[in-house]
Amino acid sequence: MPKLVTLDEIRLLLDTDSLIDEIEAGFDLYSDGKVNVPPVGFMHFDDPPGDVHIKYGSIQDDDYWVLKVASGFYQNPSLGLQASDGVILVFSQRSGALELVLHDRCWLTDMRTAAAGAVAARHLAPRKIDHVGVIGTGVQARMQLEMLCSVVEAKSALVWGRNKEKVGRMVSELGASDALLASDMEVRAVESVEELADQSRLIVTATSAHEPVLRADQVQPGTHITAMGSDDDGKQELDVALLGKADRIVADSVSQCSQYGECVHAINAGVISLDDITELGAVVSGSTDGRTSDDQITIADLTGVAVQDIQIAKMIARAR
Repeated sequence: MPKLVTLDEIRLLLDTDSLIDEIEAGFDLYSDGKVNVPPVGFMHFDDPPGDVHIKYGSIQDDDYWVLKVASGFYQNPSLGLQASDGVILVFSQRSGALELVLHDRCWLTDMRTAAAGAVAARHLAPRKIDHVGVIGTGVQARMQLEMLCSVVEAKSALVWGRNKEKVGRMVSELGASDALLASDMEVRAVESVEELADQSRLIVTATSAHEPVLRADQVQPGTHITAMGSDDDGKQELDVALLGKADRIVADSVSQCSQYGECVHAINAGVISLDDITELGAVVSGSTDGRTSDDQITIADLTGVAVQDIQIAKMIARAR
């Protein structure tokens, strides 16, 4: 019988200190052609509104292959329910047997997504950052900032969101966060995206927006932008002109980002082509340049790749 691992157990088993390095190694393997990742499965629901993502894959000559189902039903909090849920199934590559059921309730997805943002910043952010800007007020926006503390040094974090109550709550929570307290990073709200972009040289967008929240004219030279929210068809956080303005565009998966994410909107608009996109794993390995000067504008379009789920699931499997 497969072993069921609960969220409480998963939280204890995950070695967060090595998570960024493990996710980084996964991107390297993916871009080196050593990972089998079939197309992502999507299901959408209208009443109530929600969506389900199904991701799965395997790494050559590895111990396991992994299948993940993650859902988000956005009216759940008003009903006293968690908005997201999910499970990761871990199978043996030798026998095909189901060995582990990780009922992580999307926590591992949140963690591996935040770690991917840290990998992108490690390789693409400018050397000097006074302020980190975060657009968004959800779980991922908070976790992105906490994970970034491991790879960048900054004086403060600036937060903007459409809902001022949520912004205030996020600022309070981050102000008490162990990661930010350890880094001496101040957290404060700003009144506009313009103010955030004018001061920040590392910007993270973590929203579910279907229209751009960040425009080309708002972004200063020497800025790195990590766009996390467009993980589905129709979502968009960045103005297509911003991708046209960028000196370097990096995707976690070129094949995925040509179908959804930020890049596809710019491709469809004729602003960029596939040849303008570099894969994150190639930057990690050093086979392709990332940032080459401090005045460049760089963009990371991260849609989430199954290799991240494989890597983090393996960490739990091996820690048991």
